Amino acid sequence: MAAASFVQQGKKIVAIGRNYSEHAKELNNAVPKEPIIFLKPTTSYLPSGGNVEIPQGVTAHYEVELGVVVGKRGRDIPESEAAGYIAGYALAVDMTARNVQDELKAKRLPWTVAKGLDTFTPISSYVPKEQVSDAASLGLTLKVNGAVKQDGNTQDMIFPIPRLVSHISSIMTLEEGDLILTGTPSGVGPVAPGDKVECTLKDSAGTQLAALDFTAVQREGGYRFQPA
Repeated sequence: MAAASFVQQGKKIVAIGRNYSEHAKELNNAVPKEPIIFLKPTTSYLPSGGNVEIPQGVTAHYEVELGVVVGKRGRDIPESEAAGYIAGYALAVDMTARNVQDELKAKRLPWTVAKGLDTFTPISSYVPKEQVSDAASLGLTLKVNGAVKQDGNTQDMIFPIPRLVSHISSIMTLEEGDLILTGTPSGVGPVAPGDKVECTLKDSAGTQLAALDFTAVQREGGYRFQPA
């Protein structure tokens, strides 16, 4: 399998929570001592230009992130060897049903429902690692209806990419085509049906590496959130 077709053939999305300290603070969360890991299904992928479907009763939040595409199978990968397991990158948005997540967290329950809804991982086209000179210095932006909401840089990650690859692979085997979502900078907020979202990924010289856009729509039928 070519890593470039990770959206069609990848087996899992491994996401990292609270990997930017300012984002942790804005949600009143403690800064973690080690990476916080959760999984998203690959059925949540949405190619750029599509519609994010927000279920009835859900308050949906955007979280723009750098995605790391795994290039080969690995377990217990040392940080010093992590780069050899990376095939490329992608720009992603980790959509979150925030009110669902808040209720589940209050009950100390897993938040899979809040993260795993269909269309809740908008994703750009694949960016080969050869096009990225320094993944630790990439600009991430997100606009809603033309207004900048997130403007961050991967240099502000609490746990850098090699640490993430090493830590995740010490828990679960990483396979070709897996995607690691590396966390979101501050500025997260809501999107409502009718909103248009535009995201960019740029290198330190300002060259655009990837773009991603989608429209939020109301989902008809399916899951409906009713607060307890």
